[in-house]
Amino acid sequence: QSFQGSHGRAYLFNSVVNVSCGPAEQRLLLTGLHSVADIFCQSCKTTLGWKYEQAFESSQKYKEGKFIIEMSHMVKENGWD
Repeated sequence: QSFQGSHGRAYLFNSVVNVSCGPAEQRLLLTGLHSVADIFCQSCKTTLGWKYEQAFESSQKYKEGKFIIEMSHMVKENGWD
């Protein structure tokens, strides 16, 4: 599926490594109200995306506990897009 981050295209992941989470806050996103926590690179502290803590609409519950990482923060290796 195609997801939208703050700065363009993004991907939804079940798990991530080498990130830390900030405090959760409620945000009104394109798909409705969610409780999200920003995620940061543990090494350089760059904001990479966010973790969905809670979705308030039943159609969005599948996102709970998952992570959004924006394409602009990914490094392309081995020819993947």
